[in-house]
Amino acid sequence: MNAAERTQSDTARLKATRTALWCGAVVVSMTALAFASVPLYDLFCRMTGFGGTPMVRAQNASQISDRVIQVRFDANVAPGLGWSFEAEENVINARIGETKTVFYRITNRSDAATTGIATFNVQPSHAGAHFVKMQCFCFTEHTLKPGESMEAPVVFYIDPDIEKNRDMRGVGAMTLSYTYFPSKNGQPAGGSVADAKVGGDKPKL
Repeated sequence: MNAAERTQSDTARLKATRTALWCGAVVVSMTALAFASVPLYDLFCRMTGFGGTPMVRAQNASQISDRVIQVRFDANVAPGLGWSFEAEENVINARIGETKTVFYRITNRSDAATTGIATFNVQPSHAGAHFVKMQCFCFTEHTLKPGESMEAPVVFYIDPDIEKNRDMRGVGAMTLSYTYFPSKNGQPAGGSVADAKVGGDKPKL
């Protein structure tokens, strides 16, 4: 092999090595993105209210208006979790900008210690961008012994920006819906909101 051929061979090997490294980097990046997509999507929903997901803020600096919106609280338990779950108040009236607190009661009705995790949404879905939660028990694992009960608060307010939303001008009620699922590795396992059974008295719409 002469010098020119050796140079061409070395160049070809270098290109092949670069291509292999580039492909490997793409695979690693796509894998990392797949693992990150769920928490990133969840964060996006909480920050924007997308898909009926209430936004989350640490404090409320809003002015309180005279407009009142009825807020209904829906509590469900997915199949496979032997818990009862209900809001202590099914319906309240909240003035826009007013901080409100509602407690939920959760009880393990099974004969074994079990772990559950709650998901939530707001209906109508376009109201999620204006329903702001300051404290919530959702997306946090809770383990209850047989017969054990706990009370969990949700602290929220309705963002005054709702007054600027034309689609919300005729809306006089919202429903905050929670569903408890069996927890697996910190994520809801099995079932769906559509399959869930009501743990307490479901508010009438």
